[in-house]
Amino acid sequence: MRILFITDNFPPEVNAPATRTFEHAKEWVKKGVEVTILTCHPNFPQGKVYDGYKNQFRKVEEIDGIRVVRLWSYMSRNEGFIKRTFDYMSFAFMSAIVGLFEKTDVIIATSPQFFTTWAAWFLSKIKSKPWVFELRDLWPESIATVGALSQDSKLYKFLEKIEISLYKSAELVIPNTPAFKKNLIERGISEEKIKVVLNGANLELFHHEEVNITLKKQLGISSEFIVGYIGTHGLAHSLDFIIESISKVNLSKIHFLFIGDGAEKQKIMRMAHSKDLKNVTFLNPIPKEQIPSYLSIIDAALVPLKKSDTFKTVIPSKIFEACAMGKPIILGVEGQAQEITNRFGASINFKPENEKEFIEAIISISNNKKIYNKLSKGAIELAKNFDRKMLALEMLNHIKRLM
Repeated sequence: MRILFITDNFPPEVNAPATRTFEHAKEWVKKGVEVTILTCHPNFPQGKVYDGYKNQFRKVEEIDGIRVVRLWSYMSRNEGFIKRTFDYMSFAFMSAIVGLFEKTDVIIATSPQFFTTWAAWFLSKIKSKPWVFELRDLWPESIATVGALSQDSKLYKFLEKIEISLYKSAELVIPNTPAFKKNLIERGISEEKIKVVLNGANLELFHHEEVNITLKKQLGISSEFIVGYIGTHGLAHSLDFIIESISKVNLSKIHFLFIGDGAEKQKIMRMAHSKDLKNVTFLNPIPKEQIPSYLSIIDAALVPLKKSDTFKTVIPSKIFEACAMGKPIILGVEGQAQEITNRFGASINFKPENEKEFIEAIISISNNKKIYNKLSKGAIELAKNFDRKMLALEMLNHIKRLM
């Protein structure tokens, strides 16, 4: 079987869509599937092409048996609605054109970069091949949630109509949360074509290991308890709330480590500097293979999102990787994410953007060893149930039924 997979993000980029696609594709190749990835030259989130790459028309490389075709696109930072839309649309256009010359049995496109699915739909019509919509985010609803687009606008309603038509035209829709499936069914999408495949962790890369003392010393962190956030510093993640909250109380024995980049990072750094926070460290994004070392030095993983009903449907992938390392989750997300972590006893929770509950959660988990150890055991148990290898094969079995 030949799969043509369209995704804006792919390694060496390290965000969740890049990682999920790469780890799934690796497992599919092991099963004898020929996988071709159509993607950009790596540039996320700064909008600047990575060292060793050029934003050229087309370049083919092979990564772990996966054929990767990188295409020219207009590049912009992960901020600003108009420029990012041009970014996404340019890649969708290039994918649609170059994809015409790629042989395949099935086409897959992944969101949240919504326009990749337009390219998949177009190619499926021209090639008379089935296409699969991998749903990682409800778009355009998610951009309205962070204030980038009004739900009352004509543009929003137009995009929503296209969204529904794409779900209906796809032979298979694979959301990564049960809540997304429920949302689609309520909007008239046939339940038969919707198969949920959740996120998970690569348990070969992420597993419990000793604290990297050398790294901790290099970073100059001497605090007894470290709270870590690794991921995109975006509009949805409410990190400004975190900085504001910790500036109001004495948490000198707790250190906060933020790793990553995004539209809000500079703002958050300025906030921390203006409040003279000595217990906060910001680092640039790190390669995926180095993340376990950084997770080893933290004691708990921070996973917040803005207060919104939309975010009750999401399950941030960073939960699974931290849990695989035995790190309890300090969770500021309601709904699906909380249901999973509560099921395994892997998190201490606070209502999104609730300052009092957030501070109480931080103090409780850092001061009570019994609570901490119980959550750590729950985290490891959670990760065992979401092995990325098994989830990749589950998704492949759904795809094979289209043949």
